[in-house]
Amino acid sequence: MAAVCTQSVDTVALGYAKVSLLGVVQGITELLPISSTAHIRVLPALLGWQDPGSAFSAAMQLAALAAVVSFFWHDLRDLTVNSWLVVLRRKLDDHYFRLSVWIILATVPIGLAGLALVGVLNTCGSPLRTLSVIGWACLVMALLLAFAEVYARHKRTIAQASMVDALLVGIAQVGALIPGVSRSGSTLTAALALGFQRDEAARFSFLLGLPAIALAGLKELWELHKIHLDAHGWSVLALGLVVASISAFFAIWSLMRILERFTAWPFVIYRALLGIVLLAGVATGWLI
Repeated sequence: MAAVCTQSVDTVALGYAKVSLLGVVQGITELLPISSTAHIRVLPALLGWQDPGSAFSAAMQLAALAAVVSFFWHDLRDLTVNSWLVVLRRKLDDHYFRLSVWIILATVPIGLAGLALVGVLNTCGSPLRTLSVIGWACLVMALLLAFAEVYARHKRTIAQASMVDALLVGIAQVGALIPGVSRSGSTLTAALALGFQRDEAARFSFLLGLPAIALAGLKELWELHKIHLDAHGWSVLALGLVVASISAFFAIWSLMRILERFTAWPFVIYRALLGIVLLAGVATGWLI
């Protein structure tokens, strides 16, 4: 607990300008399959700032939540309204109701894993946040995404999804607890490997990830409330959230356009290069 609190206060101490810049980076990279943690860890290291830590990333999840909800508003409205109508009419074989249940079930694996690893994930100087770990995670995910891009058929739609698909993507989401893996990257890779069309895979990934994104952000806000963060601290975080939300919305828009028209190869190449740079930087002492 103390480690998390200190981390949060240190983030606020960065001030409006630095938190705004980190908010832009967090917003763009949170929803692209390139790892927000890697960028939020590397940028301060390059600029000589302190590591804002996992607490900052967790709080910024609410920015991602706002962006996903606004971008996929029609999908979420249909899921919510139709699910309630199905419950009231007791016709539980409806597609919208099934998908809503699958979204909840897909959140269970990362919820259990998060609770089991809370002592490691939420500590200052966590061994999982080392640049070496992040670099290797970037390389591994680049290879897995390349495999899914090459060998998958990319023909299925969400309408053809099953509970098994949702659970497999939910299990893949657990990998996002390892910095450098990326929640978007792990779930998108899993959905692509299951044969979904590229844009449908991204849509499936975002919808399934909504509860996990919301819970992570709300949990961190509760932690900040418990340490009695002052008005200045809340205002700094609020600015970061607004900036990150706008950035995240454009990130989703860009990702969907890329996957609709092209392939996931730009992200494969970027992740591989990022991983190589990180590992080379650590090996040469350029990055610490």
